Amino acid sequence: MAIAEVTIVPVGTSSASIGGELSRALKILENEKDIAYQMTSMGTVIEGELDRVIGLVRRMHEAEFSEGVKRVHTTITIDDRRDRPSKTFMPI
Repeated sequence: MAIAEVTIVPVGTSSASIGGELSRALKILENEKDIAYQMTSMGTVIEGELDRVIGLVRRMHEAEFSEGVKRVHTTITIDDRRDRPSKTFMPI
């Protein structure tokens, strides 16, 4: 299982608040089964199979463009330990 921390920042919105834009990314996570996630003040931590996590991050990133955002800055940090199971931060 991989654990990824993702920060998505839509750039060039009409307001200093980005909550509305980020709600689109959250809806993608809410609709997924067997994916654990936790939102923090600095990003979102996602736990799951690596290919699935990367695919979700891609969908979250692309969702920002779907509503007219012209530029999106996404940062991903991945911890992928394969010698033993990760200690999950949330039950899946």
